[in-house]
Order: sequence, then structure tokens, then C-alpha cells
Amino acid sequence: MTSRHDLPAFGRRTLLRGAALATAAGVAGAALPLMAPAAFASAADPDQLFRNGRFAEAERGYRRLLRENPENAHAAAQLGYIALLSNRFDAAETFLSRAVGLDSGDVVSKRRLAECFVRQDRHDRAVPLLRQTGDQRDAAFATVFAGLRGTPWRIRGAAGTRVPFYTLDPVPSVEASVNGGKPKKFLLDTYATLDLSPQVAEEAGLRALATVAGGVVDNRPVTLYLGVLDSFRIGDIEIRNIPVQWNDVQRPPLPDGSQPAGAFGTTIFYHFLTTMDYAGRALILRRKTKSRQQRPRAHDRLPLWLAGDHYPCTVGNLGDYGPRMVTVDTGGIGHALDTTVEIAEKIGMEVDYDHPIEQPGNKVYPITADRISLGSAVAHDVHGHAADKVFPGFPGPGQSAQFGFDLIANFTHEFFKPFAITFDYTEMSLSIARG
Repeated sequence: MTSRHDLPAFGRRTLLRGAALATAAGVAGAALPLMAPAAFASAADPDQLFRNGRFAEAERGYRRLLRENPENAHAAAQLGYIALLSNRFDAAETFLSRAVGLDSGDVVSKRRLAECFVRQDRHDRAVPLLRQTGDQRDAAFATVFAGLRGTPWRIRGAAGTRVPFYTLDPVPSVEASVNGGKPKKFLLDTYATLDLSPQVAEEAGLRALATVAGGVVDNRPVTLYLGVLDSFRIGDIEIRNIPVQWNDVQRPPLPDGSQPAGAFGTTIFYHFLTTMDYAGRALILRRKTKSRQQRPRAHDRLPLWLAGDHYPCTVGNLGDYGPRMVTVDTGGIGHALDTTVEIAEKIGMEVDYDHPIEQPGNKVYPITADRISLGSAVAHDVHGHAADKVFPGFPGPGQSAQFGFDLIANFTHEFFKPFAITFDYTEMSLSIARG
């Protein structure tokens, strides 16, 4: 799925980003300097606390502001956003609706309220909100959501399924079937929604209900075609009546040189208790249940937040710096870490300025980190990339302009290889266990 600013490319990462409601993550915010943990821990300003990922403290501050002034639209909007990040849908709907009622021009809150409904598969409630923003992309997705006939995201089949990885590199892939066809190879990427190649879309008989601009890749504009897929089967589980997109961007080839059929990630993952078992080389999907017995044992259970519709966030450390907010993006090819030059230099990482990787309007440099960690899951002497500039979905102090909060890093493919990672979007936790 692409971000609001469309298809960012980074180093060897060429997976397509989905588009569905990434704009729901957008928020105007100033780029702030990095702050040491001791500095932001004592901050009283809820906006500052929020930008530094101190969501519980920020929420208390916004509630205080709203008690003092019930017409404080900004406080209501932020309370709704914090709730949305944690999938607390009732609170998100209450406060985002209140924010829109107080400020009818608050387009960001309308998008976030639409995203609140989309995550609950209540797309019909999202349609009028997206049509009110005046944005062509929002209107395109409203058209697609209105094209969902009957109940969307109907899940059939087994209570759970385990599908072996067809490949581990360049990123994990599994077999899945589109509209009852033969199984095909799909890349797994937590930064993806459900994306098909144009050949697979044609074979499945898909019809584009809308199109949106998908940015520029290899100096040519990309068009995203949006439609509704009747059936997507992964192992013993079938999902019916779901939004889908396709385009002609070349994806990373499979080891045999063939092109994958597409990619899928977080929008499917959050409908299940999902484990990417890197060590055991399998994708495990379990139907959601309130029982904790289904949840796998793990060394750590970290907090999980979801920004937009496809940016999983948790807290991590770069050496002794942290814990601070990071993204979890399993689709990074050939490396374990993304950060910025500013952050890398601040914490003393080795930056290889002699071998820059040229990107449109940006330069990326190889880095080596002595140690990075998510809880007690630790990797040493890891290779990564540091970018001169921040772009959508990439960590850095300027990222507050997209998400409203700062990120220090993105943890990606190579970091996860010794582990099994489980995304629990009911309890909003990220579990990591060594294989």
C-alpha cells in the first residue's frame, strides 16, 4: 500500500506499498529535535508527550484539557487518534465524531474516523466521510468501499492454518489462491495491504472501480487500479469480498526468477492472530478469539499500535538509546534496520559515506549497528540503511508530519530471521519468541 505521498523506494526495497487509507495517518506537525528520555518524561504538554510516543500520559493531558474546555476540538481529535492507534474503536468513534462536530473542516479526523470504521469492516460507514474530504484519493476509495456487496471480509474455513514459506529471501512468500484459481506465490510484507500483479488481476476477472495516482517508480508514473476481490484463500482459510489493488510495478523476483503474484500484509494480518514464524518458516493465521490460550508463548509481549492502515508500531532500542517508537516492516530486503543519518550519528553508529545509494531526491548510506533490540530480542552487528531525508513510512524526527509522533527506526527482514513474531490486533501486542 502506498503512503499519502505514494510509492517511496529505499535501497533494494521495491515492494509496492498499498494505498487504502494511509492518509488516515497524516497529521500536520512540526519536525522536532530528538529528545533524551529524561527530557521528554517530564514534559507536561500533551502534544509534546504525544510526539514522543508517550500516549498514555498524553491521553491524560488531553482529557484534562477537554474537561477544562469541552469545545477543545484539538484535544478531542487527539484523544480519538490515540484510541484509534490502539484499536479502541468505541473511544475512537466517540472522540473523532466529537472533533468533527466541533470542527467540520477537520479533514484529518474525518479520515481517521473513516479508518476506524474500515478496521471494523464497517466500510459503509466510511464512505460518506471519505466523500466529504474533497480529496480525489478519498473519493476513489469511497467508490471501492461502496462497491462491496454484502458483508465484507467474510472469513470461512478452519479456525487456523499454517502455510509454509515458499521462500525466506528476498522476503518471505507463501502460496495463496485468487478467486478459486491455482495457488500462486505472494510476498509477505507488513507494509502491504493486498496487492496483485496485473496478470493475476486479469486472470481473476477483476474490474477497476476506481484508479488513483501511485507516484513515480523508475521515472514513470504508476497507476493503482482499485476493485473488489470475491475470494482470497490462504491455506485452509478463505476470505471473501475484500478490497484489492493492482498495478504493473515490478516486484522483487522469486529465487527462480519469476515474478510473484502480488503481496499481502497488515490489512489481512489484523483480521487474525497472525504469526510470521521466520525460524520455522511458516505463516500462521488463527481466527480471533478472546481466549489467551491461543496466544503463543513468547519471550516478550510488547505494545503494538497501528498507524494508518498498514504501519505497525512498537518500541525498540538502538544500542542503549530507547526504548522509543519504531515501525515493524518485514519487507526490507537484505538488511535489518532503517534510520536516518541524524539518528545514526547521534548514537554513534558507523555510517559508510563512501558508498551512498542514490535515491530520487535522497541519499541512503550503509550503516552497521552494534546492537538493536525489541524487548529481549536482540541482534548484534546488524547491517542497515540511513537516509539523509525522511520520507513517508520512514523513521525520523520529521516523521511527526505524517504520523504526529516521532520514530527512531524501522526494524525489518534480517532482524526477524531467528524469531517468530505474532501480531495481536485484539490485545494490541507484539510477541517475539526465538525459534
